[in-house]
Amino acid sequence: MSGAELGARLREGDLSAAPAALNLLESSTEADREQARLLLHEVSPAVLGGEAPGHIVGVTGPPGAGKSTLLSALLHVWRVRGKSVAMLAVDPSSKRSGGSLLGDRARIDFDPADKAVLIRSTAAGQRLGGLAPATRTAAQTLAAAFDVVVIETVGVGQAETEVADVADTVVVVVQPGSGDVLQFLKSGIMETPDVLVVTKADLGQIAVASRRDLSAALRSLGTRATRVLAVSSLPPPQGIDELVGVLDEQRASTDLTARRLLARRSGALLDFVTEHGERGLRGLGGRHVAEHLLAEQDPRLDPQALVSILERAAQTS
Repeated sequence: MSGAELGARLREGDLSAAPAALNLLESSTEADREQARLLLHEVSPAVLGGEAPGHIVGVTGPPGAGKSTLLSALLHVWRVRGKSVAMLAVDPSSKRSGGSLLGDRARIDFDPADKAVLIRSTAAGQRLGGLAPATRTAAQTLAAAFDVVVIETVGVGQAETEVADVADTVVVVVQPGSGDVLQFLKSGIMETPDVLVVTKADLGQIAVASRRDLSAALRSLGTRATRVLAVSSLPPPQGIDELVGVLDEQRASTDLTARRLLARRSGALLDFVTEHGERGLRGLGGRHVAEHLLAEQDPRLDPQALVSILERAAQTS
């Protein structure tokens, strides 16, 4: 099936087209890359008549913070409310072998027979930012068909905030008593999230203290808009319904058009540099010139179309 046909099926809400679409986006063959460009055009704002309706939620946090357990609880609530959910779990790759365990699919509790749920594990490869190379376009594509698209990224660090450029809403997950507050202040992570979630609220006072410390740190940085919640995913779950409500509120208050336009343009520039290196960027006249060129383009264009514009400009400069 062609990329254009897959894109049309996703536009019509056919969730069964999603696995084949992801396979196409992850392929590196020239023929598949051309079909992927057709697919992305079919789910672009230009064809959709606006932004894709799905809510793209980025979830990141240190290993062991409880991200997968939290996502299992969120998935249950979303499904009870009748929402279709796609989860893209990005696992770290070995620097030595390049391999990846791809274990998040096993860690997230879901019903394999539920056709309204898609969980896909991908390897981060050597790409900095915590995202696999195709994760950005995959999320934008799936948002055309699924109500919620979750990106779970690898850890938290200075080089792992790329998810903020992709998601409509960014959730950073921490565990109580872990000392993450100080590390976040050092690395600048506190400026990334829309929502901070302290897991394992069932531990009691230690979780309360962590939530208080995070709130105080945010006030000291002047980022009062970030919500801080304490949740427990253990039965009976605590705070999960409240978290879903906060995510909905945050999305409703976001200028989605502006945020996604920035995501497409920054993604296109990142993909161009990944493909052509800093030498290619210098051929355009530098990052500032490239950003100015992207800002002049039709805001409805998909990222691959923007990359093509940059490549043509580099060839003629």
